[in-house]
Amino acid sequence: MQEFCSLSYQVDFPIMDKVEVNGEHAAPLYTYLKEALPGILGSKKIKWNFTKFLIDKKGTPYKRYAPLTKPSAIEADIKKLIS
Repeated sequence: MQEFCSLSYQVDFPIMDKVEVNGEHAAPLYTYLKEALPGILGSKKIKWNFTKFLIDKKGTPYKRYAPLTKPSAIEADIKKLIS
Protein backbone atom coordinates (compact mmCIF):
# COMPACT_ATOMS: atom_id res chain seq x y z
CA MET A 1 0.00 0.00 0.00
CA GLN A 2 2.77 2.46 0.96
CA GLU A 3 4.70 1.79 -2.24
CA PHE A 4 1.60 2.07 -4.43
CA CYS A 5 0.59 5.42 -2.92
CA SER A 6 4.14 6.74 -3.03
CA LEU A 7 4.50 5.89 -6.71
CA SER A 8 0.97 6.78 -7.79
CA TYR A 9 0.32 9.87 -5.66
CA GLN A 10 3.79 10.98 -4.53
CA VAL A 11 2.84 10.84 -0.83
CA ASP A 12 5.61 10.61 1.73
CA PHE A 13 3.60 10.18 4.93
CA PRO A 14 3.09 6.78 6.61
CA ILE A 15 0.16 4.74 5.32
CA MET A 16 -1.46 1.93 7.27
CA ASP A 17 -2.04 -1.46 5.74
CA LYS A 18 -5.49 -2.16 4.38
CA VAL A 19 -7.88 -3.49 7.04
CA GLU A 20 -11.47 -4.66 7.11
CA VAL A 21 -13.81 -2.04 8.57
CA ASN A 22 -17.13 -3.90 8.25
CA GLY A 23 -18.28 -7.45 8.77
CA GLU A 24 -17.12 -10.24 11.03
CA HIS A 25 -13.43 -9.59 10.26
CA ALA A 26 -13.56 -5.86 10.97
CA ALA A 27 -10.59 -4.50 12.88
CA PRO A 28 -11.50 -4.03 16.57
CA LEU A 29 -10.81 -0.30 16.39
CA TYR A 30 -13.46 0.19 13.70
CA THR A 31 -15.96 -2.04 15.48
CA TYR A 32 -15.52 0.19 18.54
CA LEU A 33 -15.76 3.46 16.60
CA LYS A 34 -18.88 2.40 14.70
CA GLU A 35 -20.56 1.34 17.94
CA ALA A 36 -19.64 4.60 19.69
CA LEU A 37 -20.50 6.87 16.75
CA PRO A 38 -23.15 5.35 14.48
CA GLY A 39 -23.70 6.84 11.06
CA ILE A 40 -26.82 8.33 9.54
CA LEU A 41 -30.02 6.73 10.83
CA GLY A 42 -27.99 4.70 13.32
CA SER A 43 -26.06 2.76 10.68
CA LYS A 44 -23.18 0.77 12.14
CA LYS A 45 -21.42 0.37 8.78
CA ILE A 46 -18.79 2.44 7.08
CA LYS A 47 -20.25 2.93 3.64
CA TRP A 48 -17.34 4.44 1.75
CA ASN A 49 -13.67 5.41 1.96
CA PHE A 50 -12.79 8.60 3.78
CA THR A 51 -15.32 8.30 6.59
CA LYS A 52 -13.55 10.17 9.37
CA PHE A 53 -13.60 9.78 13.16
CA LEU A 54 -12.32 12.44 15.55
CA ILE A 55 -11.04 11.16 18.89
CA ASP A 56 -10.36 13.39 21.90
CA LYS A 57 -7.06 13.42 23.80
CA LYS A 58 -8.40 10.86 26.29
CA GLY A 59 -9.19 8.42 23.49
CA THR A 60 -12.95 8.99 23.57
CA PRO A 61 -14.68 9.02 20.17
CA TYR A 62 -15.97 12.57 19.69
CA LYS A 63 -17.55 12.86 16.23
CA ARG A 64 -18.01 10.98 12.97
CA TYR A 65 -17.84 12.74 9.60
CA ALA A 66 -19.22 11.70 6.24
CA PRO A 67 -16.83 10.70 3.45
CA LEU A 68 -17.50 13.93 1.56
CA THR A 69 -16.70 16.13 4.56
CA LYS A 70 -13.56 18.04 3.68
CA PRO A 71 -10.74 17.86 6.23
CA SER A 72 -10.82 21.67 6.48
CA ALA A 73 -14.42 21.44 7.73
CA ILE A 74 -13.20 19.51 10.78
CA GLU A 75 -10.71 22.19 11.82
CA ALA A 76 -13.05 23.96 14.28
CA ASP A 77 -13.81 20.68 16.08
CA ILE A 78 -10.10 19.85 16.31
CA LYS A 79 -9.33 23.28 17.74
CA LYS A 80 -12.14 22.86 20.27
CA LEU A 81 -10.71 19.54 21.45
CA ILE A 82 -7.12 20.72 21.80
CA SER A 83 -7.90 24.02 23.54
